[in-house]
Amino acid sequence: MDNNNIGVIGGNGYTICSGSFDKTIRIWDIETTKQFNVFKGHKYNVMSVKYGSNELLNTILSGSADNSVRLWDIRSCQQIQVFNGHTDQVCDVEYSPFVIKNSNDNSNVICSGSDDKTIRFWDIRSNKSELYVMKVDDQVLCLKFMELKRKVNDNEQKSNCDIYVNICYCSVKV
Repeated sequence: MDNNNIGVIGGNGYTICSGSFDKTIRIWDIETTKQFNVFKGHKYNVMSVKYGSNELLNTILSGSADNSVRLWDIRSCQQIQVFNGHTDQVCDVEYSPFVIKNSNDNSNVICSGSDDKTIRFWDIRSNKSELYVMKVDDQVLCLKFMELKRKVNDNEQKSNCDIYVNICYCSVKV
């Protein structure tokens, strides 16, 4: 098997990032097809990569067959954080729309799905273990957050409760 096969690709419009069987994450310029950066740290295949958005714009999130989730800083080419807790390979990672409001700062949440039949939520601003573990019946292959809006009559006032976020996942029964 070729160790340089690209496993997954994500993009932001000008560059793409790839996760590979060679355990690396790479950022590529779309126009020139030249490689910008290489991120090393995973011990096994990189199964999922995602670019950050909004205040996490300069980050990449990755999940690997080494059971870990990692957050990377694009500017410094450094690993920011490692999230351990899964007991099998991490098949997909996702930036969550959830924000935790605490006394110091707002904390962003990331999410990971694994062959260990769990979806885990992590606070990226803390070194603590996962925020929440959702056990499912099957291995989780992919994740997607969907925003659902409640229809509001013209006479009603909108509130923060008018928007709901659901997580959808694809799984395989073993």
